[in-house]
Amino acid sequence: MSRIGKAPIALPQGVTVIVSPENLVTVKGPKGELHQAVDSDIIVEQEEGNLLVKRPSEQKRHKALHGLYRSLLNNMVVGVTTGYKIEQELVGVGYRATNTGNTLDLVLGYSHHWVFELPQEIKVSTTAEKGKNPTIILESIDKQLIGQVAAKIRSLRTPEPYKGKGIKFVGEILRRKAGKSASKK
Repeated sequence: MSRIGKAPIALPQGVTVIVSPENLVTVKGPKGELHQAVDSDIIVEQEEGNLLVKRPSEQKRHKALHGLYRSLLNNMVVGVTTGYKIEQELVGVGYRATNTGNTLDLVLGYSHHWVFELPQEIKVSTTAEKGKNPTIILESIDKQLIGQVAAKIRSLRTPEPYKGKGIKFVGEILRRKAGKSASKK
């Protein structure tokens, strides 16, 4: 049996889960509400403050979906209770980030600005302190959406291996390469 799939999901105080007959799971919590369509073969049950995900058989497909939907539902429960936060820093001379509402304006060393319109579900803020790299802070209750947006922002200027210039996650360790070595004698 799937080790991930068989683990129960603890439901904290203030979180309600509704499973519709069409296997649409709705999770409501203090930070918001999320929906997830679950495959019709997978069974989602609520027992004694826990959410259980069960599979009907030992087929390879059912085993794969069992762990997948348990993880997705757990991410929803964590999202509506605590939320997710991703911080990215811009490393490079002249790199800047500013925001107005949900519009992110990035200066990344190109001949033009990158103006990035973020989804309504994501809150963005930017900081630029003297002596430190500019930082972009993304917050959301949807783990998949915030990860996808952070990856898209990072792809605008991925860190290069020689000087480390680009957009990187805070705490990310980059593998650096040595530059050209001195001339041989």
